[in-house]
Amino acid sequence: MLQIKACHVSDSLEFGALLLLACDVGSTIGESTQVTCSNPDRASKSILRARAWLITDNKVGMVVQCRGVADALHLDYVHKQVDPKGLRRLLSPWLHPAKSEHFGEVGSTFAPPWPDIAIATGRLSIPYIRALSRWAGARTFTVVLQNPRTGLGTADIIWVPEHDLLRGPNVITTLTAPHSFSQDRLSELRKAIPAEIAALPRPRVAILLGGPTRACNYAEADLDRFGRALASVAALNPSFLVTPSRRTPIELMNVAEAATRSRPRLLWTGGGENPYPSFLAHADVLIVTADSINMTSEACATGRPVYVFEANLSNKHARFHRALRRYGATRRLPDGLSHLEQWTYTPLDAAPQIALEIARRWMRSGSGPALSCS
Repeated sequence: MLQIKACHVSDSLEFGALLLLACDVGSTIGESTQVTCSNPDRASKSILRARAWLITDNKVGMVVQCRGVADALHLDYVHKQVDPKGLRRLLSPWLHPAKSEHFGEVGSTFAPPWPDIAIATGRLSIPYIRALSRWAGARTFTVVLQNPRTGLGTADIIWVPEHDLLRGPNVITTLTAPHSFSQDRLSELRKAIPAEIAALPRPRVAILLGGPTRACNYAEADLDRFGRALASVAALNPSFLVTPSRRTPIELMNVAEAATRSRPRLLWTGGGENPYPSFLAHADVLIVTADSINMTSEACATGRPVYVFEANLSNKHARFHRALRRYGATRRLPDGLSHLEQWTYTPLDAAPQIALEIARRWMRSGSGPALSCS
């Protein structure tokens, strides 16, 4: 496996020079590339003002991953949302885009001028990036986030989280998923604490709620166990920052609401602006349900203690959470807490790490445009 070593560089360096100075790449285990960098957010200020397409369906988690990588690359991007119908939706990622979409024709959603880079994620996006590769050829450098299920030839680079078993010469991996909460963004959020959060007593405990999926489901006994765990936290006299996701069922939300109502709290129920970014930035401790790879990854970008509530995990999700515990970012949420533990770790931020490797390979391919200093 190839590993990018530590990077400490000036933000004003031209990115080509940055890669030569900061990225000593050596062979280690296997054929894939595991991307690591001791200062990835700083190293990713690439000033790559290239044109890009982001291709996703309407799932927020997919959009977040694509935009996180595109922003880390400083790309000038257009988001192209796809929504295939009928059999093409059912059989994605294996079929081609429908003829009625007129792919490649002037005036259609996917028409020249072709982008320098295209980033796609989600099975519904794969037919479109495969079609783009056929039409644009070497003109467009293609990237797929998550396992496309259609083979290594689907894109120039495929990123998968480390717990996914896909490997190959064009596969790169990171421990967590990419997102938009860079260290710079979290630092800016921490400079201005909203008054309603500042008024809450410390420690402030954020509760980030996902919801049942095929990889993680919640039986009634699991909900009871979660409620007891949160009640034990409430008995330690913190305040709470509680937020659901789009997948959070009312049953899970009710458990969190009941367990925290005895303490000062902010509980977002979907009205108005989502306070999630401020909750991440200003929480002293975070609790996240194990079903959400994205929210767990974002919590681990804070460098703050992260407790994970686990229930009926798939093997893939179990591997992800074991790796985070080994790294030192997370611990299992026990059924009862007698005190809130404190621990430290280097924040995890996959987007700039992935961006760095995309830029390195893109430039080596000869497709990269001229670069300029900021």
